[in-house]
Amino acid sequence: MDADLSLRRRSPERSKRIIDVVVAAVVLILATPLLIMVAALVAVGLGRPVLFRQCRAGLHGQPFEMVKFRTMRPPNLKLGLLGDSDRLTPLGRWLRATSLDELPTLWNVLRGDMSLVGPRPLLPEYLSRYSPHQARRHEIRPGVTGLAQIRGRNSLSWEEKLDFDVRYVDSHNLRGDLTIVAATVRTVLRREGISAAGSVTAPEFLGTPGWSSPHSDSRPVTTRSGGAR
Repeated sequence: MDADLSLRRRSPERSKRIIDVVVAAVVLILATPLLIMVAALVAVGLGRPVLFRQCRAGLHGQPFEMVKFRTMRPPNLKLGLLGDSDRLTPLGRWLRATSLDELPTLWNVLRGDMSLVGPRPLLPEYLSRYSPHQARRHEIRPGVTGLAQIRGRNSLSWEEKLDFDVRYVDSHNLRGDLTIVAATVRTVLRREGISAAGSVTAPEFLGTPGWSSPHSDSRPVTTRSGGAR
């Protein structure tokens, strides 16, 4: 009986993984000319490397290297390029507004680090700052897009985004994923919720007021160009 229940639980996840691989592979193949064009624009506008790589927390909090197109110049004290707003270029703003910087992330989907739909992968430094409820977002693979991304994206507070992540964990299904993908296309085309007030993307997550983990690390996170979108 327990074996049958376990099999039923694994079956939707297996189907989700098959769809992830097929869709990511097809999109990467069809988008190859676009990938080459964006890579060339980044190489000319920002220099090399073309790809931005950053460690993120994945399934069960395990670290993986996420790849995206670069959107920022490297920090440069002499030129006064220190904050994200100073380092983000017009090309970078356009790539983020159109979400074209996310195209290489489909490679993470093929590798099994991510899914097409799920909670957005965040920095490993945040793991100790989550409440037990918020930490449940890591019970499934992180996604390229998710429920929080269609409900307000970076215009939401951290508490709202993390709550939507857990809601997705508890209720995700194929029909819901298709709805999220369709809504994501509309959100990108309308360029909604790209950044939070006073930030080029979103402020750092320092933990939820009223919750303090005994292992909490609330020191500011120093990131390379690209932020923690």
